[in-house]
Amino acid sequence: MSERLPPLTALRAFDAAARHMSFAKAAEELNVTPAALSFQIKSLEDHLGHPVFRRLNRAVELTEAGRALAPGAADGFEALSAAWRAARRASDTSVINVTAGPAFTARWLAPRLFIFARAHPEIELRFTASLRILDLERDEIDVAIRFGYGGDEEGMAFPLIEEWLTPMMTPELAAEYPAPEDLHRALLLHQDDIAFLDPPADWPEWFRLAGLGPPPASGPRFSQSDHAVDAALSGAGVALGRISLASREIADGRLVAPFSLALKTEAHYRLICSKGSENRPQVRDFIDWVKAEAETMQNLSEGRTLVAVGSSGPG
Repeated sequence: MSERLPPLTALRAFDAAARHMSFAKAAEELNVTPAALSFQIKSLEDHLGHPVFRRLNRAVELTEAGRALAPGAADGFEALSAAWRAARRASDTSVINVTAGPAFTARWLAPRLFIFARAHPEIELRFTASLRILDLERDEIDVAIRFGYGGDEEGMAFPLIEEWLTPMMTPELAAEYPAPEDLHRALLLHQDDIAFLDPPADWPEWFRLAGLGPPPASGPRFSQSDHAVDAALSGAGVALGRISLASREIADGRLVAPFSLALKTEAHYRLICSKGSENRPQVRDFIDWVKAEAETMQNLSEGRTLVAVGSSGPG
């Protein structure tokens, strides 16, 4: 029996048939006739010297040899596909595929994109705003921006933005609630997408650290933090705003954060890319730009008392 591999077309036909356990469905996937697919599998069996399928009346099943070959064939084609995708992306210097959460994309990335576009008109940015963690290789992602506690093992990770939260409201509402204790009579806006934080960074924690006792129990709840920011901008109430999502509104005065106490969480934004891809010119340019934009936010914490959630209090 020859150690030489059979033709790639024969292995591809076998892989498809083994996954579908149907010659007809495999032929449809590969866009060939069932007869052509059957011929390729027969060619592989002749090369191997053993059958890889048992042909039944209305079905097929793998032989022992077929069961031994199927996992390796599947892994091999997946590795080949991944390598092909990587080669294609490495040769394309005009496109960057970026993924981030919907709130961060809408409130942080999108308003700043004109700066990058003006500096790099030759680069096309393609965004996937999703809460799902996309795979860098399989989903052909060049740069991912994620929020959480880290633990990213599939690529290079760079810290981007440290998150802190503090009461945010319109200047008009700030005049109505000049002191922290005045928030007992305010309509508080809640956000549920950060409920995973442990220790929690929420209104009860801010009131506790401010020495104000429990907060009002009522108030609308939002599944996304950027919706709470939108509600605060409309004057509907006071949000425990995340600086990552409200930095521009604070900087331009549409929202104010009148109290110095801010909750600091260990969860943070980080920028992730496949190892080695950070050296591709367009990816490096984008990473450098995002880092520079994040650094412009550092002055927003000046004069504030950042207190770690779960701690005993300031100091």
